[in-house]
Amino acid sequence: MEVDYNPMDLPVNTVYEDESEFRDLEGTDVKDMCLEAEAIVNDVLFAVGNMFVSKTLPCAVDVAYINVEIKEGTRYCLELTDAGLRVAGYAFDHLAEGLCSQYHETVYSLLDSLSPAYREAFGNALLQRLEALKRDGQS
Repeated sequence: MEVDYNPMDLPVNTVYEDESEFRDLEGTDVKDMCLEAEAIVNDVLFAVGNMFVSKTLPCAVDVAYINVEIKEGTRYCLELTDAGLRVAGYAFDHLAEGLCSQYHETVYSLLDSLSPAYREAFGNALLQRLEALKRDGQS
């Protein structure tokens, strides 16, 4: 096959225009923290009193805020970033100035540190699931 260009002269990497919203994302595996926050809420809602993604605080590619009320009645505002989850405030939609709380890799770890009732609810749910699997295996 005859071509009028040398394939070696073609650019290897795609170059994005400066105006492109994707120029900083080249070669990265990007998570949308809003979607991640919704997944977290859906995953552990059964084991807390109330939990929802904040509609007041910003939700973006790099950060999202989750309001949670643990079964003991205490309310928190959680910050979700690539670093993990941390307590950002002690009321719904409230960020405490200068709060330096520990980041947790998972929502399970964070809730486990805040709520004995969460630990119990999670343990009970796990036990019920294992018992259901055992029953299904015996059928």
